[in-house]
Amino acid sequence: MPTAPPAPDLPFFVYGTLRPGGRNHAVYLAGRCAEVRGAVLEGAALHEGPGFPYAVPDAAPGRRIVGELVTVRRGAYPEALTALDRLEGCRTDGTGEYVRERLAVRTADGGTAEAWVYLAGPDVAARLRAHPALIASGDWLRAH
Repeated sequence: MPTAPPAPDLPFFVYGTLRPGGRNHAVYLAGRCAEVRGAVLEGAALHEGPGFPYAVPDAAPGRRIVGELVTVRRGAYPEALTALDRLEGCRTDGTGEYVRERLAVRTADGGTAEAWVYLAGPDVAARLRAHPALIASGDWLRAH
């Protein structure tokens, strides 16, 4: 049985409790970061969940999510990736609470970067599309 290739060491686009100052940043990312800079994910909407947000792809004009691009130190990367996948309920078959996808984000300096983004899994995304709980600003910190 073939094994999946290892995930590339991409930065993480974080938009909720994993942002600096958030409760999960303190547990999963603090002390592991090589760099943190502002970033925006275009073409996605931020939805309110029970205590945390969900990113859902959304092509409506102006949809975007505000967050940070977090680069994890090389030696800490494998452990951080495993811990974040577990936190977000990612499953290798793509049916988890969240799915991790490689997407382009716009950085604060106007450039773009590839990053891992945790999006709402298929069941959660379907529920949120049927009953939207949008955070209009696209900014979890501003909404809380």
